[in-house]
Amino acid sequence: MPSKEIKQLIKALRRQGFGVRTQGCNHPKVYLDGRLVETLPLTPSDYHAFANTIAGLRRAGFVYKGR
Repeated sequence: MPSKEIKQLIKALRRQGFGVRTQGCNHPKVYLDGRLVETLPLTPSDYHAFANTIAGLRRAGFVYKGR
């Protein structure tokens, strides 16, 4: 079960045109124009895991206004 932060992140990604696919219990994968951009953690183990995910998404053009 994804954490609250990850659920909010997925909603924001979809609003900005990114595709998010999940298959079963696997980690959600983020796509842009059919290209894999990032794999999301289901439960980030620490602050840096979430920050590193956001950094990868920003490199792909995602605009994040969170923590």
